[in-house]
Parts: sequence; C-alpha cells; structure tokens
Amino acid sequence: MTRISLQTAAAPATDVDGLRPVNLRSDLRPIADLIELVFADSMDSSGRSAIREMRYLSHLGYGLHLIARMNDLALGISLGFVYVCDGKLVGNVSVYPAGYPKSLGETWILANVAVHPDYQRRGIAHDLVAASLEMIRKRAGARVILQVNCDNIAAQRLYEKLGFIHERAWRLWRRSGFLRSPISADSGLRVSHRRGGEWKAELALAQAARPNALGGLGWLKPVHQAAFAAPIWKRLFNLLSLSAVERLVIRDETAREILASCWLESAMSFSSVRGWLFASPQVDARLYMETLISYVLSRHERATIQFEHPRDDEIVNDLLKGHQFTVKRDLCHMRLDL
Repeated sequence: MTRISLQTAAAPATDVDGLRPVNLRSDLRPIADLIELVFADSMDSSGRSAIREMRYLSHLGYGLHLIARMNDLALGISLGFVYVCDGKLVGNVSVYPAGYPKSLGETWILANVAVHPDYQRRGIAHDLVAASLEMIRKRAGARVILQVNCDNIAAQRLYEKLGFIHERAWRLWRRSGFLRSPISADSGLRVSHRRGGEWKAELALAQAARPNALGGLGWLKPVHQAAFAAPIWKRLFNLLSLSAVERLVIRDETAREILASCWLESAMSFSSVRGWLFASPQVDARLYMETLISYVLSRHERATIQFEHPRDDEIVNDLLKGHQFTVKRDLCHMRLDL
C-alpha cells in the first residue's frame, strides 16, 4: 500500500508567487472556485457535488488533517500542487491513488489540471504536471493516468510533450428515466445473470474485447481478476454501502462460453445506473449488444442509465443513440508508464 503523508497541519501558506504543494486549510476554497471557473462548460453533476464538498470541507479548519485521511476528495487535493501569481491562486493539479490491484503496479491519477484564463499560456500547467510527475516518481509509481476532453487539443499536446500516450477515446452516454423505448423484436438470445463460477470465462472475454493496452473496461476499470471475482470483504462492503453490481451475460449454445456481457453498477450515492458493455470480437456485435441494451432498459425502465463506451465502436454507439441515449462527454484516456 502506498504510504501517504499529509500537510494539512502546517500553517497556512503565505501568498508567495510560484509553485508549491497544496495546503488544505488555506487552499480548498480558492481551488474550488478555480475548478468551477475553468470547467464550468463541462462539469457534470458529480463535479458540482465535489465542488460543494470542497467548500464544506474548507470550513473544518484543523479537523482537516484527520478528515483528509478518510476522504478521497481531500486526499487527492492534498497531494497536489497549486500555482500562485500576483498573490492569487491561479493554478491547480490534484493527484490521487488509482486504487489498482498491487500486481498492476502503483497507479496514480492526475485530475483538476486548471489554470485561470487570465494566466494561461505561461507554462503554469506544464509546471504543475511536471511537479506532480516528479512527486509520483519519488514514490516509485508505475504509471500515471488521466482524462481530458477530446476537443481540448492544447491540453493533449501538453501531456504528449510530457510523455503521455493515448489509450483510447471514450463516450459517456446518458438516458433519462422519463423516456420510454419501443419494444424490441425477440433476438432469440437469452440474457441471464453470470454465475459465480463463470468469472474466468468472463475475464477471458474482457481480455479479448477490452485489453488494458486500450484502456480496459473503462475509466478506473482495468481488466484484472479482482474485478471479476470479488473477495468476500468487497462483497460485504458493497452490501453495507447499499451498492450492487449486476452482471448480465449471453452464453453460447453449449452454455460454456460467455459471448457478451453487461455490467450495471448502482448505489445510494449514484444519481444513475452505470453500465459497461463488451462482446466477443467473433460475434455479431449489433445483435448481441442490441439484446443486452434492450434487456437493461426493460429491467430499469424508470432509472436514469449511463453507459461508458469506446468512442470508436460505431455499432454500439449507433444503438445507444437509437435508444434515446445522449452524449454527455467525449473523453480521451492517456497514460504515462514510469
């Protein structure tokens, strides 16, 4: 487990211009203001919720040194850096442990790379990211990952110069629970829940359909045994936190091989049901994915549903559009191996 030290007990930082580590007691509120300003056009409900949480935490004062050890949001911000110009906080980057299985190596997330519009094009973002990478290298990190809007070419070029490579572009689709879909024709395929002993078959399917070199199953979802055969403590945690993962599959005629799968995650803290779809490259993707999507909509007809899916999969994206899903964001996933 990565050893993490926090700086929240330090005295509030003075407004000396330049780059410095985050001080939660003095920086939380101005960081929240900066993130809200820079990402106003692309911020979703979870982002706005995080801003509200940051402002709430900013009132805790000395209690932050304890809260930050238990709060993922505060932890990620505390490990980051800020940039001060003219006595004002004008730049920020947050650094989070990704929580990947140890066998994949220590993986870190760069997030909230933000520079005030009046101070852009001065190399501030470069310095923030470079400082974060140096910190992660000192902690013997194996890789760094990030998300960036596909239309933010300037940011992508910055990350490329620092050594990041593109994994894959992903599309976030969302469908309101107030909509109703037409009844789909019977495809003849049977959808059922995955049995516990079938995790190896589903893992093999995911390795073929969503290799980690192309971003795995999605954001923070690498293809790894731990995601397919959850330990008892994880299942107990999900039960206590009122969260659940539903795994729907379509098997071959012998019922020995899984040809397509859909994961659905729900929790009290989620505003929607979140889904991921993947199928064997050897099957008719349109038929199998149409069957799974129709089944999900029939089972969760009054729920808001969100799918994360590769942007380059035209077949499934066309199906989602046909079922009245709308695009919320197009995100490029990038990675730097250290």
